[in-house]
Amino acid sequence: MSLYSYLDFEKPIADLDGQIMELKKLSEGENGGVDVAEEVARLEKRSAEALVEIYKKLTPWQKAQVARHPDRPHCSQYVDALFDEFTPLAGDRKFAEDAAVIAGFARFDGNPVAVIGQEKGSDTQSRLKHNFGMARPEGYRKAVRIMEMANRFGLPVITLVDTAGAYPGIGAEERGQAEAIARSIEISLNLEVPLVSVVIGEGGSGGAIAIATANKVYMLEHAIYSVISPEGGASILWRDAARARDAATAMKVTAQDLLALKVIDGIISEPLGGAHRDRDAVVQETRKTVEGALADLAGLDGPALKNARREKFLAIGRNLG
Repeated sequence: MSLYSYLDFEKPIADLDGQIMELKKLSEGENGGVDVAEEVARLEKRSAEALVEIYKKLTPWQKAQVARHPDRPHCSQYVDALFDEFTPLAGDRKFAEDAAVIAGFARFDGNPVAVIGQEKGSDTQSRLKHNFGMARPEGYRKAVRIMEMANRFGLPVITLVDTAGAYPGIGAEERGQAEAIARSIEISLNLEVPLVSVVIGEGGSGGAIAIATANKVYMLEHAIYSVISPEGGASILWRDAARARDAATAMKVTAQDLLALKVIDGIISEPLGGAHRDRDAVVQETRKTVEGALADLAGLDGPALKNARREKFLAIGRNLG
């Protein structure tokens, strides 16, 4: 069995790791095996060098693939690792519960906070349950309910963004998908408590900005954040979804591009090879970043937090020269 689910561009690493595993099996044969330590060490060095070489020059499309990696840690895993005493709340008090959005209250570093995130699921059953992280209107209305409660009780809000976009189904449109997203953005802009967002995987369209209109917005190193998916952009621009690679480059979807454009406030480092290769490390980096953001915002009162957030988004696109 391989250690990881390898992406297409990781084939050289997959081949080397496969050779290493075969040699290790050979050394554990029925007759005592053979001494392969020297050859294994040589191949492990080549594999590590190949990993460094590939990941230091990822294209935007390759970063999109890393952001969507099936083994990448999802919202529920961050919630379990970052927060204590998490109490999820269900339903929007209007229509139904939406499992694509995880929301509730918890303790972060011992202090009470509100937590909202999008959960994609990690296997077939959970992906269907969470609708692949694509929220319906009731998911955003649940987020609004949690943010309003947090504002009432003076609790910071932490959001974890990971969605290809809001669910575009007929039922969602009939129940007011656009209005629900707009309302979530409006509430985010008007909160008088700190709001910190982290794009942990894929931040797609209004489905992402609905819970990412924050005082501080961060992205993981290989996350992507865009008005539309690369495939959707390619379908619109060139009427050819196969040109997603070109769209990813043109749309500036990477954390590095968005930091340069002043859309986000910082980048959270990932382990070499992506967050899925060392989940504990990326969770701890995320913890440190969120701690720092909350500390920076702690000295601002409610109106100052609200005004700073609004000015932050009004300033996007200005003075980039």
